Amino acid sequence: MHDIRLIRENPNAFDAALAKRGLAPSAAALVSLDERRRALITEAQIGQARRNEASKAIGAAKAQKDEATAATLMAEVAALKERMPAVEAEEKTLGEQLTALLAAIPNLPLADVPEGADEDDNQLVAEHGTPRTFGFAPKLHDDIGPPLGLDFETGAAMSGARFTLVRGRAAKLHRALGQFMLDTLSEQHGYEECVPPLLVKYDALFGTGQMPKFAEDLFKAGDDHWLIPTAEVSLTNIVREKILSEQELPLRFTALTPCFRSEAGAAGRDTRGFIRQHQFEKVEMVSIVTPDASEDEHERMTACAEGVLDALGLPFRRMKLCTGDMGFTAARTYDLEVWLPGQARYREISSCSTCTDFQARRMNARYRPDGEKATRFVHTLNGSGLAVGRTLVAVLENYQQEDGSVAIPDVLQPYLKGLNRLEPA
Repeated sequence: MHDIRLIRENPNAFDAALAKRGLAPSAAALVSLDERRRALITEAQIGQARRNEASKAIGAAKAQKDEATAATLMAEVAALKERMPAVEAEEKTLGEQLTALLAAIPNLPLADVPEGADEDDNQLVAEHGTPRTFGFAPKLHDDIGPPLGLDFETGAAMSGARFTLVRGRAAKLHRALGQFMLDTLSEQHGYEECVPPLLVKYDALFGTGQMPKFAEDLFKAGDDHWLIPTAEVSLTNIVREKILSEQELPLRFTALTPCFRSEAGAAGRDTRGFIRQHQFEKVEMVSIVTPDASEDEHERMTACAEGVLDALGLPFRRMKLCTGDMGFTAARTYDLEVWLPGQARYREISSCSTCTDFQARRMNARYRPDGEKATRFVHTLNGSGLAVGRTLVAVLENYQQEDGSVAIPDVLQPYLKGLNRLEPA
């Protein structure tokens, strides 16, 4: 959510930032609407003050038996009493219109975010690891996976397209990956492990920016409950409507949860395999920090996700997303893309974003700086550490053997009681 006061003070800068997002200027319309709303607020305040003043004067006039003056004042009070409800109603309507318009505008990109239209304009930041050289033609995960327990047919028969039953050896590897990620983030990087709700209300989704703009991407369950598209929603809303002390920050949370997405805008994309599912598991990271700490926190969070990939021995690269490929709430996003030899390309496995105070304003999440009475909005950040299903895909493809087996990365073997290879059934 944007601060209308900042738009009033810097309309040209606001429109310039929108232009980087490929959006038309809107400062003038927003400021005009706000001026009308504020004029009505002023009218209501002046009218109420005059009504109070006139009411007192009526008593004084009657005490002096000045009936003419009393009658005039009474007529004025009656007119104000009739006018004020209309003023207040109009002000409320304009306020709701302004809030709705502001809520539909994405976060403004930070100065270093490259301008561009789509993923082709993203900026390579760094590459990690060297893709393996195979002595055979590497297979896709959806060819490797079925003998190991990725049951695409049963999942689709049970629930429809983009659902998969994971069983047997693949299920054990999937579980090991999630546990390893949680342990790494909580024990090595200080994230507090959480088990958050999977069903949330509209207000929680509004706070993190999914509502109202992206309602079609969600699964609704009941009158006012939706399944979370990511644990970012639950974890970020831990600080909703709270005033924290500066000493409480930073807060860092992590959780391994199922995630549910309708993939409304992904028709025809990744229809085969385990890449794009309606239900998947992900380890999420969320940080709540002071504004002056958010830059360093973004680098720290991204490095935490990179550490998981490094430990698994998976080649990957860091990309800085351009303005046209960045999410609604993000001010800057780093994508980590893992190498998939079966596809012979890099695919996104983690997104780490700083949202500045954009989500905090929607949630009214604040903190009080040491020694100050006034409060400020916190900064929020979120990232994947990692998407478990896509990491499973990456392990299958990068560690595949010619005989159809898959070697187990060293760091996962303790979670699998020393098992070092998955053999096909």
